[in-house]
Amino acid sequence: MNLSRRTVIASTAAAGVAATALGGTAEASSGRRPVKTLFGKLADGTKIYSWALENGGTRLKVLSWGGVVQSLELPDRHGRYANVSLGFDNIEDYVAKTPYFGALIGRYGNRIGKGQFTLDGKKYQVNVNDGVNSLHGGIKGFDKHVWNVEPFVKGSDVGLYLHYTSVDGEMGYPGTLKVKVTYTLTKRGEWRIDYEATTTKATVVNLTSHVYWNLAGESSGTIEDHELTIAAARYTPTDSGLIPTGQLAKVSGTPFDFRKTKAIGRDIRAAHPQQVQAKGYDHNWVLDKGITAKPVHVATLRDPRSGRTLKIATDQPGLQFYSGNFLDGTLTGTGGRTYRQGDALCLETQHFPDSPNQPSFPSTVLRPGQTYRTTTIHTFDA
Repeated sequence: MNLSRRTVIASTAAAGVAATALGGTAEASSGRRPVKTLFGKLADGTKIYSWALENGGTRLKVLSWGGVVQSLELPDRHGRYANVSLGFDNIEDYVAKTPYFGALIGRYGNRIGKGQFTLDGKKYQVNVNDGVNSLHGGIKGFDKHVWNVEPFVKGSDVGLYLHYTSVDGEMGYPGTLKVKVTYTLTKRGEWRIDYEATTTKATVVNLTSHVYWNLAGESSGTIEDHELTIAAARYTPTDSGLIPTGQLAKVSGTPFDFRKTKAIGRDIRAAHPQQVQAKGYDHNWVLDKGITAKPVHVATLRDPRSGRTLKIATDQPGLQFYSGNFLDGTLTGTGGRTYRQGDALCLETQHFPDSPNQPSFPSTVLRPGQTYRTTTIHTFDA
């Protein structure tokens, strides 16, 4: 019988079952103050801390390095826990090897063609780190900095405030950008991300989170049997460098149509030229709702084996679906197994890639006196 996640949590708690270790059984939890522990040290001796949060049956571990989600544990339909996000068990791999596992991304999530854009008549060259293009802020984006972390408990919610100041000219971007990101676990076990930023000069900003999801559990194998729904009738095709062409193409009749739920593996190896050059899915979906004042449900991911379900709500106009195409067996994760192609996927809420060079795309310009604000909510069930 398929019980709701909250029913499982309540029934196991009534039986007095403790859930203290990975693979344990779910029990009800209320907002407790986050627990801080030493995760490791950088080469210069800087200490990197891990913050453990738990609420509503969801367990989250966050690092001060890059705001990384090091693990996110959820119960399955039987109340058994598993970590559903890819990551490492040591800081050295996060510094030297990570493909953005669980990281906060900025200043500009996704790609900017040739690392160039013009703003108010001035041309800017930002750091390139993906061939001739800039990806996720450059060689040293927000994922490769130490964030200041403050824990909080507010009523039934528990969470972290993460702060980082990007100085004027960092990675070539104009303006000193002050960033505040709030991670909140609600009493229902939802994970909410609130992004805020202000700038001293006109600049471009596109912040997102880069969690690699496998709802069956990290190191459990392929996500091709996961079922996905995306509320989008169009997507942005790309050139060979994965830079949008500017076209908003219809998904109808293509492997990119996820308006009705389907298994990811059904069309992942189709001969569509967009998939051939991306080695799978690595595209931005143009969400039907557009930009909204409040988060709106846009995507659902479900693992039929465990029953775990992820629903995503956002106020952003785009969603990047990346099917883990470049995982190549060279990285060993927290479960002690290597990660291979298709062992996880990313669903990144965002503005469109290369927006600074695409006049028809929604603007990502932030000016002094304005505040960048956006919210994404992850709701879990089983």
